[in-house]
Amino acid sequence: MRTPTIGSLRVNGATLHYEVRGQGPLLLLIPGGAGGAASFEGIADDLAAEHTVATYDPRGMSRSTLDDPQAGQLVAEHADDALRILELLSPGEPARVFGSSSGAIAALHLLTARPERVERLVAHEPPVVEVLPDASDHRALIARVQETFHAQGLMPAVALFAAGMKKDGETIEPKAGITLPPQAAARAEQTMANMPYFVGRIVPGFMSYVPDIRRLEALSDRLVLACGQDSRGELPYRPAALLAEQLGTELLHFPGGHTGLTTHPAEFGELLRKAFRS
Repeated sequence: MRTPTIGSLRVNGATLHYEVRGQGPLLLLIPGGAGGAASFEGIADDLAAEHTVATYDPRGMSRSTLDDPQAGQLVAEHADDALRILELLSPGEPARVFGSSSGAIAALHLLTARPERVERLVAHEPPVVEVLPDASDHRALIARVQETFHAQGLMPAVALFAAGMKKDGETIEPKAGITLPPQAAARAEQTMANMPYFVGRIVPGFMSYVPDIRRLEALSDRLVLACGQDSRGELPYRPAALLAEQLGTELLHFPGGHTGLTTHPAEFGELLRKAFRS
């Protein structure tokens, strides 16, 4: 296992914890959900054989602290954080970027705002629900999640949110036969510690984001939209599939579902390497 170089970066309103390993062209990995840099432990070492791999905890998550813990969270500000890391580690050179879930939303904004800094972006299941024809239903879901969070607490809100992400009528129990790697299981405590911030700040701030589709169309030659092969019909799958159709690009399928990065790390990392080689 490679020992990463650890650093901290002062940005507007926050201090970011970041980690760097390997050598070669820069590959920035932007985590989603309640995860941080640790969510990429299953693939970072393998990717570092061909890349300088940079990972970080998004502002407010894990070791990246906010100046104002009550501050609202904006996609544009999170995208600017990613830009600052690129400028620190790859000044003047475009980088490869991977983002998952809410991290993929920040990455989409980074691409449209500063395309000269992104050589290629692989965006895995960005839940940009505002592009969907039934966006109003999802706005109502997010509002209910917030109401539940403030009235009943974290776990009822998480259960409501998780149910809304699944296919109609599908249970939210984990699929049989999936055993999380020991590293992933060890991250559960930190993930839970991040959940109130994720549910209360990231979910409403990110799932109301409207991507600039015309801009993405102009930049589609450097954008790869991706989904989990087990995610078909689930909410995070649908916006990525619709965007790929609108942009006239192929939808790349990774192993597993929305959390395939955690459940199938070896296969996920290999496919990601291929996506940046092609």
